[in-house]
Amino acid sequence: MDNYITGATIKTLREKKRFTQTQLADMLGVSSKAVSKWETAKGLPDISLIEPLSKILGVSVMELMSGNTVTNKNVSSNILRSKFYVCPLCGNIVRSMGDVAVSCCGITLPALEAEEADNEHRITVEKVEDEHFITVNHEMTKSHYISFIAYLTTDRVQFVKLYPEGNADTRIQLRGRGVLYIYCNKHGLMKKKI
Repeated sequence: MDNYITGATIKTLREKKRFTQTQLADMLGVSSKAVSKWETAKGLPDISLIEPLSKILGVSVMELMSGNTVTNKNVSSNILRSKFYVCPLCGNIVRSMGDVAVSCCGITLPALEAEEADNEHRITVEKVEDEHFITVNHEMTKSHYISFIAYLTTDRVQFVKLYPEGNADTRIQLRGRGVLYIYCNKHGLMKKKI
């Protein structure tokens, strides 16, 4: 079973705040032995303690869980670092500019990993006037379709929602270099650099 949080992370953050194990334990209402067990990987904090622990240590729950703290240097400002999330139950689509915890319909959604578009999902880009006509060679049935096309550059997002029994195409203004994403409801997220 994978640990959802490491003792080294707790110890590092505790020491950074200059708390003793006893002080941290008192703030959480647990014994100092419990904190010692967490830090030596002989036990894990109860799930109900994760949010209070993150607040006391001055990090987000996501930072505490991953072990990676973020110093606000605007690290997520580049839109090309966007992540997409799609709910398998309702089809809700969420885009973020970095790591977030996203849940929909009671399910925690993982960020989609994009693969290079393959021949079954061939993306064609044609210049038409001042825009580009994007076509995806793909069926658009109710059970197998392209759900969206998105074009991301460092400073903007163009997003087009598509629907079953429609066309897998759109017109987008391609300005500068970026990444074109498509999402197939069966095969996942795919990309093509432009």
